[in-house]
Amino acid sequence: MKASLPFKYIIADKKGKNYVVFDFKDDSGKRKRKWVTTDLPADCSYKALTAKVNVIVAKFYEEFLTGSLTKVKEAPKEKEKTELSEESLSDDAECKTSFEFTAFLDYWLETIKPTLARTSHQSYTRYITRIKNYFDERYPHLLLGNLTALQLQQFYNDKYNSGLSGNSVKHYHANIHKALKYAVKMDMLDINVADKVELPKIQKFEANFYNKDELEQLFEVFKGDRLELVVHIAAYYGLRKSEIIGLKWDSVNFEEKKLTVRRKVSSTYGSGKEMIFVENQLKTESSVRTFPLIPHIKQMLIERKTLEGYYSKLLGKDFDREYDGFVCRDNFGKLITPNFVTSHFKYIIQKNKLKHIRFHDLRHSCASLLLANGISMKAIQEWLGHSTFNVTANFYSHLDFHSKVESAETIAKVLGGDSADTEQAIHDKGSEGKKSRKSST
Repeated sequence: MKASLPFKYIIADKKGKNYVVFDFKDDSGKRKRKWVTTDLPADCSYKALTAKVNVIVAKFYEEFLTGSLTKVKEAPKEKEKTELSEESLSDDAECKTSFEFTAFLDYWLETIKPTLARTSHQSYTRYITRIKNYFDERYPHLLLGNLTALQLQQFYNDKYNSGLSGNSVKHYHANIHKALKYAVKMDMLDINVADKVELPKIQKFEANFYNKDELEQLFEVFKGDRLELVVHIAAYYGLRKSEIIGLKWDSVNFEEKKLTVRRKVSSTYGSGKEMIFVENQLKTESSVRTFPLIPHIKQMLIERKTLEGYYSKLLGKDFDREYDGFVCRDNFGKLITPNFVTSHFKYIIQKNKLKHIRFHDLRHSCASLLLANGISMKAIQEWLGHSTFNVTANFYSHLDFHSKVESAETIAKVLGGDSADTEQAIHDKGSEGKKSRKSST
């Protein structure tokens, strides 16, 4: 939105056409919105769209200065509720009646885009697209102001009955609730009807992970593989896939023995190919972190750097230099992409008949080993880069048997009892864990 003018505006896509949406206040201080068509298709050139928008904004500015747009109109005695047609988009209508629900979701997505990381906006867009498809089919031309809690409840019920988990339904609800909360904030709605619905019970997430023996098996099958270094970094540091691929040599300080996570690499598919995005700003401050350089990983990095120099010299101009400076590349200089990590990791796991886990579960494996060896939940939060302690606790509290033993010993000492029993409990619990993990492989 533009802040230098006495009004705000955005460019919105509605039914395959571009519109300029103006947001302003009338003389009474009431928020108003006006849609003006550009008569240009959604896929028009940027140059053509910019020229047309400049003309429309200039004309709107002139009208705004005359006061014709901000003059308060007498409200009709009875207001008929009509469907939002393309013609009515250009009418000077009040916010509470001018938006269809699904059109408003698009508007909200465009509004929050500058505040989100690219990957977060992609995730929002996927959910919003499915929500729109449902409501456009079930309740075509539903106005934002006419949306009811019952309609939302039916949507959640239908999603749950189709086989989605309570957790997945919650993600849909989170998007709708945020959008409607914004509508209330902008005086487009009086209340957030999403507050009234009942959500299905949410199953507590229990992470999948490998124990020490299983990780050693994993390291063995990845020896000499393109993902060998990637897998080791994931298991030792618990880094996210995007963070590992985002490592550059400037993140590795061999002299001070430090490894810093400060960027990430993500991807998406477009035009039939994987498009790579290098993002130099991580989602939260807690995601930026510096680790001690573990000797084993240091040695692997030195070997990788030496090998890269050898192949760079050997291949000369045929060595791919598009991603020079990145650590995780193959012997031809090509960047190891996020999709390759996911698919190749799965292939190697299946080929060698190892217990099924996702690549991301190496992060959980790292956390579970730290927790099992007495590292505090707070320290694990900082190691993994979780934004809050609650995130870490929700993932791993069910594994924290060690803290329960300490509590048992404390109460035994206070009230009287044989604290040696708790030592046996640790041994028994450890034995159970080993047996259960062996039986699951």
